[in-house]
Order: sequence, then structure tokens, then C-alpha cells
Amino acid sequence: MGKSVILPGLRANNDLHIGNYFGAMLPMVDMAKTRSEEFQVNMFIPDLHSFTTPVEHADLYDQILHNARLFVAAGLPLDNPDIHLYRQSYVPAHSELTWILDCFTGYGQMGRMTQFKDKSSNATEVSVGLFNYPVLMASDILLYGASYVPVGDDQSQHLEFTRDIAERMNSRFGELFTVPEPVAKQHEFFGKDQGLRIMDLVEPTKKMSKSNDTGRGVIFLGDNPEDAAKKIMSATTDDKADVVYDPENQPGVSNLLEILSLLRSQKLADVVSEFAGQSRYGDFKLVVAQEVKNFLTDFQARLAAVDDNAVFTKLESSEQIMNEQANATLYRVQQAVGLRKRND
Repeated sequence: MGKSVILPGLRANNDLHIGNYFGAMLPMVDMAKTRSEEFQVNMFIPDLHSFTTPVEHADLYDQILHNARLFVAAGLPLDNPDIHLYRQSYVPAHSELTWILDCFTGYGQMGRMTQFKDKSSNATEVSVGLFNYPVLMASDILLYGASYVPVGDDQSQHLEFTRDIAERMNSRFGELFTVPEPVAKQHEFFGKDQGLRIMDLVEPTKKMSKSNDTGRGVIFLGDNPEDAAKKIMSATTDDKADVVYDPENQPGVSNLLEILSLLRSQKLADVVSEFAGQSRYGDFKLVVAQEVKNFLTDFQARLAAVDDNAVFTKLESSEQIMNEQANATLYRVQQAVGLRKRND
């Protein structure tokens, strides 16, 4: 394959919010643009992962394409030959390698996965897909020999499983897979901003989540800018009447300061300094609300201007290349496990 591979992906079952944008999407796009001379960047849309939790199947296809358009609106270049944008399900090798790796994975190992235990603890129905999700994630990575995968804390255990299954298969069958770098090196490579967490506006001790039932505490990228501004004005603060960055004692105000810092691409310390001594939360919220309106208005204009034909062309060309690369890895594995004739 030549260059080492970086493999970022962002699942989208519904509209993404500003936490997804600033915490994941924008860093991915910036990384792709700055690292593509040195690395092959596989920007993939993990549509098969959508089925691990309830999904509106009638809307899924359009949401997948919307996901691609969001990356482009965020600045992903479509003319860079070292940046690939593709849909996971359009590369069948992902599914086949998952089945093979399933058969070399222990039930107990999957049962110990923290994310599975968290997501299944209060669920009335738990799918096998949720249970063996880490194996599909391992296939996503190993098919392309990806060394670097941006993962949050909730995915770190899955990355370590990927390393484990790769080393296990290599030990048994020879050098089949490139083992991705461990979590510590991933964080070193991608930087500390990888763990960015924007909090809910109504419950600022909780992370902003696209699965929020009411949406009152979430600024979605598709929100009407005026409505989003109203959410900021209704954001939970406190009774201290002092704009201070103190996440422990003033989480609501601190969250708004962080959001303002991100919207302005300004250092948090400078934003905090600007509002030092201000005691009128309403005036402070007006500033944040206006910045949110400006951001959404600009982003939604860029999204509307995305050329759908250019997006389809990029998806199709990338998927052709990804199929070639993934199939080469899969064939090697098939030979090793006895499904294909080995070379003499």
C-alpha cells in the first residue's frame, strides 16, 4: 500500500451536533489535510456500525450521504488522491473478515468489553451486532494496515482488542496484519484535543449527546440558527452571577466559555479573561448566542453549496481503491486459514 494509513471514521445515525463537529469532525478534516503528504488517510463512514443500536432504516441511506456532505462542508478536500472517503458497507471485505476474526475471538473477551456492558445494561433487547462490534472495528482497521486510529476513551478498549487479535493471528499464521499503535501512542500522535467534551446545555455535568431525547441541551448542525440561539439563552448556569471558568462549581458557565472559545477559534484563557468580572449572565449568553447563530448560518450555507456529484464521484473512486486494498488483505487471510489455495 505504500504510505502508512490513518483511519478516522464518524458514525451518523442522526444529525450531528457542535460537540461532534469540534471534537471529532473538524480535527479529522484538519488532520487529513495536514498529514496526507506523509500518510494515506482513509476517511470512512461506518454505516454497518449503525445497526448496533436502534436506527430508522428508512432514513439511513440519506443520512450516510449527509455524513459525507458534512465532511466536505467542514473542509475535506475531494481532489486529494491520498485522502479517501468511502462507505464501509461498499467494501464487502469488512463483513467477511469480521466473520473470520469472530471465529478466533473468545466469548468471554467480548463479554468483558466495557462499552457493551454499558450499552446493554438497561436495554430490553441486545443484538449480537452490539456484542461483537469490536470485531468489526478490528476488521475496519486491519484490512488497510492502519497504524493510527483516532479513538476516544470509550473506544480505547476496542483498539487494544484489535492489537490483540492481530498479534494472535500473526502468531498463528505468520505476518498477516499490521498491528496498530497502542492507545498511548495514538494520543501522542493525534494530540490531546482528541478528548474534547462539550457538555449538555441543560445538564452541564453530562456530555452533549445526539441521542438526547428532547434536544433542548444540544446544538445540532441542522438547527435553525435562531432556535439554537434560544437554546443558549436558556442554558443552565447558576446563582453565583459571576462569569468564571470553574467546571466543578460552575459547569454551565464553564461550558459556555468553552463553546465560545471553539466558535471563535480563540484560546480559552483569552475568552475567560475577556469576561472576567462580568456578573450579568444574560449579556454573556447574548455573545455566545450570536456566535452560535453566525457559525450555524455560515456552516449551513457551505453545506448547501456542496456539489453532490463531486461527492458521489469521490465515494465511487475511493471505494474502488479501498476494495482493491481490502481484498488483497482478505485474500491473504483466506489463504492462511485454508479458504483459498496457498502460494507454493
